[in-house]
Amino acid sequence: MAFRGPKVWLWRWRRNPLKRRADAVEAWALLAAWVLTVLTGVLAGLTTAGTVEHSMARERVEWRPVVALLTERAPGTADSRSGTASGEHVWAKVRWYAPDGSPHTGQARVRPGSGVGTPVTVWTDAQGRLVTRPATESEARSRAALVGGLAGVCAGFVPFVAGRAVRRRLESRRIDQWGHEWARVGPLWGGRMRG
Repeated sequence: MAFRGPKVWLWRWRRNPLKRRADAVEAWALLAAWVLTVLTGVLAGLTTAGTVEHSMARERVEWRPVVALLTERAPGTADSRSGTASGEHVWAKVRWYAPDGSPHTGQARVRPGSGVGTPVTVWTDAQGRLVTRPATESEARSRAALVGGLAGVCAGFVPFVAGRAVRRRLESRRIDQWGHEWARVGPLWGGRMRG
């Protein structure tokens, strides 16, 4: 086991006669990569989270519940003998009217066995198209945080990988330089060890 001395923080920035230019370049490259990783991740995460939350807030304002009527009997029966639990819903064709008065039809989730003309609440956008129920404020915050966090991690991954690639390249170059120096100096040392 090799002897290791105490860990010295920020050793790449300390004055040392043995420090090479490559050590300083590597130190600055790593610092830049970490700073870019953190900044990119935080900025991308916050921007994405804000955009998602704003979009969901706009949906809460623009999307409206509308009463639609079933145009055909819903499949299944209202009791549990059909294999459908009473809390489950099935798809059925419904009709509703857009804010401009134009009729629209589409598929909505309804209770099994519901009859023609049964009222069902559906959500529509400003043009009268079917949409899902908009997220509540707490759901929007949760989704925005999740999507923002994921975007931040993904965006921060790019400078992190680039920094690792730069470090690997610098280390490879340093090992090549050591090999050239050893090829030049090694034979001189070998002669002294024999004598």
